[in-house]
Amino acid sequence: MSLRPFGESRMLPRAAYVDPAVFDWEQRHMFGGGWMCVGRSSQVAGPGDMRAEGVGAGSVLLARDEHGVLRAFANSCRHRGHELLPCGAATQQKVIVCPYHSWTYGLNGSIRAAAGFKNQPGFVAGEWGLVELPVTEWHGLVFVDGSGTAGPLADSLGTLDDIVAPYEMERLAVAGQHDYDAAANWKILTENYHECYHCPLIHPELCKVSPPRSGENYSVPGTWVGGTMDLRDGMATMSLDGASHGVPLRSLDEKGLRTVVYVGVFPNVLLSLHPDYVMVHRLVPLAADRTKIECTWWFAPEAMAQPGFDPGYATEFWDITNRQDWQACESVQRGLASPHAVPGPMSADEDAVYQFVAMVARGYTGERAWNAGIPARVI
Repeated sequence: MSLRPFGESRMLPRAAYVDPAVFDWEQRHMFGGGWMCVGRSSQVAGPGDMRAEGVGAGSVLLARDEHGVLRAFANSCRHRGHELLPCGAATQQKVIVCPYHSWTYGLNGSIRAAAGFKNQPGFVAGEWGLVELPVTEWHGLVFVDGSGTAGPLADSLGTLDDIVAPYEMERLAVAGQHDYDAAANWKILTENYHECYHCPLIHPELCKVSPPRSGENYSVPGTWVGGTMDLRDGMATMSLDGASHGVPLRSLDEKGLRTVVYVGVFPNVLLSLHPDYVMVHRLVPLAADRTKIECTWWFAPEAMAQPGFDPGYATEFWDITNRQDWQACESVQRGLASPHAVPGPMSADEDAVYQFVAMVARGYTGERAWNAGIPARVI
């Protein structure tokens, strides 16, 4: 029913949001089965910088080598499988050392030392380097392909690069971060992000600066969903009073300075592109009914160089709005826990939700989201 044409389709089945078995399948096939955002380039900026993040059912170790090349390895020592670095942790070293038995690897993943194995018959050191995974940097974000078979990320994103490029995210710097722990399925959070049908009831602050039915959604191929919303006359950005206390992003045209772009890159990153800052939500699913959300705000260096610069005008506005959203999403999660919950229809204002739901539904039927030549969406 979720794959029927827009206007006839239904939301995903209840089990998609509450069944631990479905969640485990998604971890393997959607989060570990292709490209997933695992962080920011600035978190592994220089040679020797390392960071570990979860990818699907496992985790990955990011390491910037001595030549400045970012690499990604399965976060598992080749000896006994011990994590090379705890998930969420970061360090700076010239080599990668397993904290269990001191097996040591170069920043390129090659083995340097294996205590007790020197000259041991049958042990060929060159066969025991770390397992390397595809990694790519895209506008200041780091994506890892946990399957190793998804093909280039750019092929999956299609024309999204043209939309994001003017915001020059790679030159922006993070000036604010809030971490949230929502008692809701990751898909509920994403579906909520892709519609403003709910805005008049729960987002008075947002509606004051941006008409909830403004803008339009994109309809192009790719593993992403998104659209725009307008700013009201007299409002410069999304803040409590509509005023900006930053600097307009230098490469935006007149239209870009009057709109906000909302984009979800499958499966776990939401980009909100404003005239003077970028907000990024990175979703980390923890259970069928629990998701960690890392929310960061990125500003131009010339804004941050201003005397007394305070990102609070953006972070406070969105912290209020985020919490309103999480409260609603958690209520949806509780409602779907009822055995009587059945998939509902979508309104005419939920075409972007339809695009996302159909993408997930195609995944359930066996179509990999990252396949090249994804058919255009039907809206």
